[in-house]
Amino acid sequence: MSAGAAGAGHAVVAGGGVIGTWHALELLRAGFTVDHLEAETEPTGASVRNFGLVWVSGRRSGPELEAALRSRRRWEEVGDDVPGVGFRPQGSLTVALGEAERSVMEAFARHPDAAARAITLLEPDEVRVRNPAVRGEVAGALWCRHDATVEPRRLLLALRDHLAERHPRRYRFHRRRNVVGTERAALVDAVGTRWHADLAVVAPGAAYDRLPNTTVVAGALRRVRLQMLETAPLDGPALTTALADSDTLRYYPAYETAPLERLGPQHPVAAEHHLQLLLVQRPDGGLTIGDTHAYDEPFDFAVTEDPMTVLVDRAERILGSALPPVRRRWEGVYAQCVDEGVCLRAEVDERVWLVTGPGGRGMTCAPAIAADTLRVVGVEAAP
Repeated sequence: MSAGAAGAGHAVVAGGGVIGTWHALELLRAGFTVDHLEAETEPTGASVRNFGLVWVSGRRSGPELEAALRSRRRWEEVGDDVPGVGFRPQGSLTVALGEAERSVMEAFARHPDAAARAITLLEPDEVRVRNPAVRGEVAGALWCRHDATVEPRRLLLALRDHLAERHPRRYRFHRRRNVVGTERAALVDAVGTRWHADLAVVAPGAAYDRLPNTTVVAGALRRVRLQMLETAPLDGPALTTALADSDTLRYYPAYETAPLERLGPQHPVAAEHHLQLLLVQRPDGGLTIGDTHAYDEPFDFAVTEDPMTVLVDRAERILGSALPPVRRRWEGVYAQCVDEGVCLRAEVDERVWLVTGPGGRGMTCAPAIAADTLRVVGVEAAP
């Protein structure tokens, strides 16, 4: 399929999360008329249950890092046009709380992989200058200037409003349209409506195996459950960066070249729950803190307190003070490729493409994932 930027045709996108919304945006940019379907009144999945981190620092070298860097540029471009996205190019600090952690970070900072991500090692005094809210006894930190933050609970609506305003004749958002089947160049929703199009994209998130013809690709995916919390507004200096702890070095593939054995054994609760500390301050001053990872279904229906206690303790050590009261906790589930792919993209019916499985890369890499779908299907991207 080849189409130019004007009069490209009609597309239908199923999925109101960040992957589906970015596909709608890029299809409109390429000249398509887009019907955008969402199963719920508003999206409630992983796209709104996350930190809002555009996390370049942890990405695997190769296609994943390249996609993250392309996406980072697009987030900034769109953030300038759509203030409601809440784009903030604030960077991140991955903090060392002891000399062993610092030695690992020091070694990584000398590796070419660090330069590829604009990562440098900061001394303790430099950490406090970069983020005055860090008042704990820290041994240093890795500073990544490419990392950024968006607002996950606001950005989807902000993007849709922007698309509707900019393309009033070519963009329509349809709530409560649960897609249950596909046909040649068409999607079928639960009430029997057939959405015919020149191109259809299904971005179902963790519900990737609910369509009859997706069972073949479902084996390439798994679901991952996470737990997070949010505090009341922090009393004190605002955080000027996102924060992470040394367990992110164990979790993110970017750090595979670092001497991770120097970190020593992981805290038992952290190991059990595949825990890492990520911390972001929201515009109202509250702190989003997480997260854990569970890979074996069926998942527990309950939020577990022990790992959250460990995360809060680490956050307090970095900030050097008690956190405000916790005002909400939640869990979320996302889809992840079991190989090292950035996402799964497959034609499940003629001119019907399934796109899912970015895992924890979804918010970071959504712009590049959508642009690459257009390239794969032969759509000429807009300049």
